[in-house]
Amino acid sequence: MDLRRLRYFDVLARELNFTRAAKELHIAQPALSQQIRVLEREVGARLVERGPGACTLTPVGVVVAAEAALLLAQAKAAQDRIAAAARGQDGRIRLAYTRSARGGRVDALVERFRAQHPLVEVIPETGWHAPNVAGLLAGRYDAAFVRPPLDDRGIAWCLVDTEELRLALPAGHPLTRLRRVSREAVAGEPAVMWPRENGPGMFDRIVAQVWPSGGFVLVRYEPDDEQLLRAVAAGGVVAAVPEGRARALRVPGVVLRRFTPPVPTVDIGLAWNERTATPIVRRLLATLDEF
Repeated sequence: MDLRRLRYFDVLARELNFTRAAKELHIAQPALSQQIRVLEREVGARLVERGPGACTLTPVGVVVAAEAALLLAQAKAAQDRIAAAARGQDGRIRLAYTRSARGGRVDALVERFRAQHPLVEVIPETGWHAPNVAGLLAGRYDAAFVRPPLDDRGIAWCLVDTEELRLALPAGHPLTRLRRVSREAVAGEPAVMWPRENGPGMFDRIVAQVWPSGGFVLVRYEPDDEQLLRAVAAGGVVAAVPEGRARALRVPGVVLRRFTPPVPTVDIGLAWNERTATPIVRRLLATLDEF
């Protein structure tokens, strides 16, 4: 059923006068009369009883008027939602977090975005850097938090934060007596790390900064930061971990120490697929620019 004719009838049902309704609709009265007759043929029943100065709705006309008002309201709401989505103010964003960077500026960024765009549904997932990038390339995610550097074609990213790396030591380890630990002191210490394929760029950056002259003795893998720190607490291994994650987990039996300058760091970035970026992704990037 034509929404334009329903709108004409909606106005006529409120005015109950062809002249006033035509004036409100900015069309000629004969044109309005013709459109109402077409609508009556579509419905298969008379909708109005025409009088010399006014008209009244038939029983069927009363039903059509109520349904027309409902349909027009739904259509208007749909148009508003589509327009808002086009402006990046409504809709949804599929956002992937990286396991090693919850809290801090990451969560603050998302919370500010939610506050600025309350009609946008944020659909979160959590994964490692490599699966997050693969999800962007495959279209499973609209944006993802990642650990740079990235060299994936078509994936762009912006810096969100830079974190200092801390040395996680078992309580009672001789190096816990130091306020800052040198690279030379760490060289040769048995280390625990997550698998390199989880985030090759971050893995290589950590090794290059903490063990620049060699001496990286990897003796154990753990799937995530929590298990990595629990391995440190059990004794026998050390680990280099982002400060925010280590402090958030607060695993008993683990002592954190800073490194001597130059302080090693890792970055957290927000990445997106340049080919498929939506207006909502652009809004998220605008929120990031405000930080």
